[in-house]
Amino acid sequence: MTATDDPRPPRLIATDLDGTLVRGDGTISVRTRAAVLAAQHAGSVFLMVTARPPRWLHDLADLVGDHGVAIVANGAILYDVVRRTAIRTRLIDPDVALDVAWAIRAEIPEVQFAIERSDRYGQEPIYLNRWPRPEDTLIAAVDVLLSEPAAKLLVHHPSWHSDELLARIAATVGDRVAASHSGGHGLVEISATGVSKAAMLADFAADQGISATETIAFGDSINDLPMLAWAGTSYGVANAHADVLAVVDVVCPANDEDGVAAVLEELFQPLN
Repeated sequence: MTATDDPRPPRLIATDLDGTLVRGDGTISVRTRAAVLAAQHAGSVFLMVTARPPRWLHDLADLVGDHGVAIVANGAILYDVVRRTAIRTRLIDPDVALDVAWAIRAEIPEVQFAIERSDRYGQEPIYLNRWPRPEDTLIAAVDVLLSEPAAKLLVHHPSWHSDELLARIAATVGDRVAASHSGGHGLVEISATGVSKAAMLADFAADQGISATETIAFGDSINDLPMLAWAGTSYGVANAHADVLAVVDVVCPANDEDGVAAVLEELFQPLN
């Protein structure tokens, strides 16, 4: 299953959460938790790199490790999970975000907008939530939502697949922002230009004195592609998007089959 004959374990393990480390029912299995903790005990740095907003990491604080942080919002925020505070942010300029939002709505009138800031979620009144919204949700028109810098602008379409929506949005906004998606539920996530999981991961690794060649990464969706390209060895779970499976070094078992755990058990078995 592994892609290299190098007997040394990776110094840095970077993994996406939903669809990759997390099972389809929203849980992380006992097996996966044990494999992650064993890798950390053996000396490797384990880092969660996710599209999730900061508030969705608090229940996973036991997996963070001694460094205490995670990369959230597709690389827009380096987040201290223990202290519940943003350490480093790369936010969208409000004027740029609003121009982009108007351009998208002119091209695709049916879209609905929401935003993630470092400390708050906001949405238009018409936005259809897949998950319960926080009690302090800012419900307002898009110009109010984007009156401050945002980590992400969320664009939802009630019927299109995310691949179709992303293609239309990318053609509309060009390089003014970075657009991606993390699943097929009619949602595209927009970040500031240059923001990606890979960019923040590279910064984190440099802070730790770790190179890309000493890093392995796991992912399943379009927003993982830059991170998978940056890492020395890339793994795609078997349930991953076709574009991910086409480029990764190794395909491992699906998230519901604890694919990340299977790889870590193999890599760290000689050290157990």
